[in-house]
This record gives sequence, structure tokens and C-alpha cells, in this order.
Amino acid sequence: MQRLFYFILLILIILSPSYADDSSPSITEEEILGHIKYLASDRLEGRSPGSPGGEEAARYIAAEFEKAGLSPPGDSGTYYQKFTFPGEVVLGQSNSLSLILNGEGTDLELGKDYYPLGFSENGYASGEIVFAGYGITAPEAGYDDYSALDVNGKVVLVLRYSPDGLRYDSPFFNYSTLRYKALNAREHGAAAALFATSFSGDGEEAVRHPSLDYLPSDSGIQAAVITKDKAGEILSLSGRNPDEVAKNLSGRKPDSFSIPGARAVIRTDIVQKNIETVNVLGFVGGSDPSLGKEVVIVGAHYDHIGRGGGNSMAGPAGRGEVHNGADDNASGVAALIELAEYFSHQREELDRSLLFIAFSGEEIGLLGSTYYIKHPAIPLDRTVAMINMDMIGRLRDDNLIVFGLGSSRGWKRLILAANRGPDLNLSFQDFAFGPSDQSVFYTREIPAVQFFTGLHEDYHTPQDDWEMINSSGEERLLELVSGLIEELTSGRDNLVFDKGSGQAANVAGLKIYLGTVPDYSSRASGVRLAGVREGSPASAAGLRAGDTIIELDGKEIRNIYDYSYTLNALNAGDSTELKIIRGEEKITLEIIPKHR
Repeated sequence: MQRLFYFILLILIILSPSYADDSSPSITEEEILGHIKYLASDRLEGRSPGSPGGEEAARYIAAEFEKAGLSPPGDSGTYYQKFTFPGEVVLGQSNSLSLILNGEGTDLELGKDYYPLGFSENGYASGEIVFAGYGITAPEAGYDDYSALDVNGKVVLVLRYSPDGLRYDSPFFNYSTLRYKALNAREHGAAAALFATSFSGDGEEAVRHPSLDYLPSDSGIQAAVITKDKAGEILSLSGRNPDEVAKNLSGRKPDSFSIPGARAVIRTDIVQKNIETVNVLGFVGGSDPSLGKEVVIVGAHYDHIGRGGGNSMAGPAGRGEVHNGADDNASGVAALIELAEYFSHQREELDRSLLFIAFSGEEIGLLGSTYYIKHPAIPLDRTVAMINMDMIGRLRDDNLIVFGLGSSRGWKRLILAANRGPDLNLSFQDFAFGPSDQSVFYTREIPAVQFFTGLHEDYHTPQDDWEMINSSGEERLLELVSGLIEELTSGRDNLVFDKGSGQAANVAGLKIYLGTVPDYSSRASGVRLAGVREGSPASAAGLRAGDTIIELDGKEIRNIYDYSYTLNALNAGDSTELKIIRGEEKITLEIIPKHR
């Protein structure tokens, strides 16, 4: 029996994850690369939140924190802080789509002829089918597929993409998503929307699993994708030639019309399941009886995009491959582990405390950091600064970008002092808002910076692998960051939050600015605000953190997609009406948008 016990123990040791065990108190490029190799291995399959690979990454980080002697400040005395998000979209039992063409009914086959979209509203709809071209209303381009078409109570047949295909430089690019087209159909009174691949395309884009966009709010309309062949059958009743229609549309000439004798009956049943994931937390207490109650947070997100999906930049050929995310953001997590290990051996030198956080859900909307600020392990009023590391593994020509200088005037002096040894070429950016976790701390008036070595052509592609990492460059970068942490934890400096700075950079594709900061973790219908930027149109209109926007410019706002599309259609300088819910009260405000 004893032999059997030791045999089983040996097997478990052999099969257990090969966590790095050659750690030392020093920050070394060898250890940095070792962590990255593990986190960015195919074994972890891109670390999507809640996936087996994502869970394994969390266990790896927690094991490293424990090995380094960090205290576990998470749930029930663990290193984990659990939270859930609306994630997996699956089909319920009641999905159907029937076409009635010239009085003859045909039931379409699920998965072969059609598939409901993941953002479809659940329920039943029926009506006459009308063809609405690309389903786009773009006033600035003088184009409107709905201008001569009554779709009220009807089912619209809409083509994917735009008259220019899917070109990034097209004026129609921001109107090409199915989410936008569903919103536009809904706002024009349609009962349902059917989407098909453009008739001018060379092939069929297969109907597939409902899209996954991690938002609990649906589009407010029944929506499904159908095959090009089925769309052609519908269109044939109009007597119009699909090639002729495609030619007109490609010339930026709307060509919308009714289709006599065509009706559709659709029932959608979409079930959105919650997925559980975790932030990983490790604590190093400061030695000063008073200052030790204050904390500096050092963070990095450990999740990536799995096998790509809609977030992949690799195009159709690369989607489905593992996106390992070595730079984004195994590089930041490796730094987090090395810094945690280093400062756990320096705790007697620390006056203030340190909290190391590996966030989950950054890639799908800053979910982990947003959850943390709502459920902080240490009260936010005792958090004096936040340092974020996101994509720091590709140092080139010694160039390092630092975002968030505008969140406190003290940052620049401290960072310049910490850079005396590594002597990197620093590019300072004032804005703290951006697509990474420091943003949510800024909304709570905590000085926050992000370190970043720049975008590259492997971003969000399967090619972001460990072989491309500059580990010696990351070691130099961490010399700077560790020096900055030493200064912040010494108690010699107190950063003062600068409320008037730190605004966001221009967001690609958005031309209108209100100054709202959405709470991406909110599950309420509408757009709940995490913050409002000082001096912005939103601030002038009286918006506050915690407000939920439910209508803008007369259009219902159910989710962030509705809000973005409606916002972009506004005119700068023109007063428009906005409706919000504040507590139990519904309030109407006037807001004047600005140009970005």
C-alpha cells in the first residue's frame, strides 16, 4: 500500500504543471522569459477568461505569489478574487425560421440555412420581407438604405458589410457591423432582421455559432444570419437580378425595395451563460505603523483572446489558431511576478504596502479591474497610486511609452529619477484613459500610469509568441519600474490626483466627444457610467458616475454598441436630448457634444 502511495505521488509530480522553480530575489531576464514561455505556451490556449487555460494561468500566478511569500488578500484567505461575467452564448430549445414565398412555407434548417445571432432579442416576430440593401444610414456620406422604404413592422433582409466591402478607410466602415445594422433596423421600426453575405461576394460566409460579445443586453430585435442562396430565393420574388442589385449598391446607390409575396416567421431563444474567472492578488505589507496602512497597486492583466474569434487581427485564415499573447500580456504578468518576488525580499525597506494584482477580463472590457474597484481588498481611499504594465515585452530602440502623466503632476519627476540607471527613451502621454486597467483607477481619482513598449504587427495574432520578446529590454524596463515603486513606498512622496488632466486620446473611428466613461461590467440595460471627465460636455450637462443612459437623440440605448453608434451620428455643437436613470428617478438632460 505504501509503495502504491509513493507511485501515485510520483505520477502526480510528473503530470503537475511545470512551474518555474529556479526563482531568485533578483529580477533577471532568464526568469522573465521563463514565465512568458509558460504563460504564452500552446498549452494555455490563449488564456481566455474562464477557460481551462485561463484558470491554469491564474493557478500559476498564485503559486508564484505563494512561493515568493506574499500574503493572500483574496476571497476567504486565498489569492483569488472571483467574479462572473455574461459569457458563453448558447441556443435554447425554441429557435425556428420559416419563409413563406408565394404562399408556400419552408422551414429553414438551423445551422445549415440560418443561425440566430448572439445579440438577438428572444421572442417571436413575423412580417412581410423587404430588402434594405446594406442597412446603413450614413448622412455624412449622403447614403441611406431606408430613405425610400417603409419597414415598420416588417422583416428586413440586409446584406453584410458595405458598398465598399470592409475597407478601413471607407466612410461606411463604422456602419458595417451587424450590431449597428440591427440597431438601425430597430430604430426604423422593423420587426426582425435577416443578414446575408453580399451577392457580389465570391463565396458563402457560413452561418455559425451566435456571436459572443460579452454584453448582457440584447439588440432589441430578432436577428439571424441566412445563407446567400436563401436570400437569393427571397429576392427572386421581386423580379430583380441579384447581380444588378449588387452593382447598384457597389456604386453607392441605395437600392431598397419591397418583395411581394415574401414573408418570414422567426422565433429566437438565446441563452447567455455566466462564466466565472478570477483576479489573482498578492500582498506585501509595509513596515511603517502608519504608512503601512496605505497601498501602492501594481497590476497587469493575464487574460488574452484564446483562439482569436472576433478580436483577432489575423483575418479569417488566422482565426481558430491559438493566440498566445506573449507580449499581450504575458510580458506584463512576468514583470508582475518578478516585482512581487523582488519586493517580498525588501519588505523591511517598505514603509507603504504593495498589492500585486493580475487582472482577468481586460480584453473584453476591463472587467477584472472594474470588479476590483467595486470590491477592493484594501479600501480605495488608502490606495495612493496604481502602476499598470501592459505589453512591455517588445522594447525597441530603448523607446518606452508612459501613459497617465496627467493623473498627477508628481509622476514625471519620479519616473525621470527612476530612469537614471536604465536610461530609456521615455515618451510621456498625459491621458490616463485608454484600453487598459489603469483607466478604472483614474475614474476613482487614484493617480495611475501605464508602461507600454508599443504596438506591433503581431498584436492580436497567432504570431505574438515568446520568440519575439526582448527579455533583456524588459529587465531594464523593470529596473525603472522597481525604482519608481521604491520611491512610492518610501513615504517620501505623496502623489496628488490631478482631476483636470488625464483625458483620453482620440479613439479611432469616433469623431464626437461627450466625456463619459462607461462601466463595462454593468449588467443593466442601458449604459451605466463609471465616471465623467472634468470639463467635458457630460460634466456640463450634469451627468454623474452611477447614472445609466437609456436614450440619446431620441434613440433607445440598450448597450454600449447602441451608445457608440448613436454618439457618432451626432453633430458637434448641436444640443441634443439625453435621458438617464439616476437611482429610481428618470431624468432628461440637454447635452452639447464636441468634436474629438
